[in-house]
Amino acid sequence: MTQTPQHTDTAAKVGTDWLAKAGLRPTRQRVTLATLLVGDGQHRHVTAESLFEAARIDGAGVSLATVYNTLRAFCDAGLLQEVTVDGSKSYFDTNTHDHPHFFWEDEARLSDAPSDQLVIAQLPDAPDGAEIASVDVVIRLRRKT
Repeated sequence: MTQTPQHTDTAAKVGTDWLAKAGLRPTRQRVTLATLLVGDGQHRHVTAESLFEAARIDGAGVSLATVYNTLRAFCDAGLLQEVTVDGSKSYFDTNTHDHPHFFWEDEARLSDAPSDQLVIAQLPDAPDGAEIASVDVVIRLRRKT
């Protein structure tokens, strides 16, 4: 997380309203993290560690465990989309609409890819007794040398 939104009354209201939209109780920790995530109106891709570091820089007294638990609650409430890279590294996206991502391998950074350029012509049939819940597209990039 490269930017921290200014902790203003307006940013805190945006964060509080974001929580209310999902019916989440606005605890101090939730409002602090929500403000960091959406207080400036910009979409972000964060890891638990990058959000924890942003909260620490902002002076918020939250533990890494609280950040993990809060991100899980935000995902469960539909406020965040979890994007897993390499099966072990999770990024959390404030843009919950279906869209592809670029994963910049050299920087371990996730960014949005243009949805209008992605064409998926056909998906395989789901096995018997299963249905396709979603399709995640992560395009891995590295800088040319």
